[in-house]
Amino acid sequence: MCGIVNNHNCKTYAIYCNPDHTHILVGMHPTISPSKLMEQIKSGSSKWLNDQKYIHGKFSWQDGYGGFTYSKSQIDNVVKYILNQPEHHKKQSFKDEYLLFLEKFEVDYDPKYVFEWYD
Repeated sequence: MCGIVNNHNCKTYAIYCNPDHTHILVGMHPTISPSKLMEQIKSGSSKWLNDQKYIHGKFSWQDGYGGFTYSKSQIDNVVKYILNQPEHHKKQSFKDEYLLFLEKFEVDYDPKYVFEWYD
């Protein structure tokens, strides 16, 4: 994933893959949209995982993604948060975390269009 980000002139600050979701903090380059970068990350990483045969069966990501912006002054805090995922998710599920982000960032949403949850 870091290679895909770099190949699009963006910068990976932090990445952590949980069993049911991934957090990635990226410094975006103005020549690519967030949706296009996520399309490239998801398709490229799926292809790589399937070519390597690291899992039984075919790997694929869910449709969609969540994207949130942070100011440059918050980079260190967000990196620490991402790298602390194993401890964080002992206290809070991905579903609770994500819905809290939507509330915190005042995102209006219809629950039927939010992820499939794997509790």
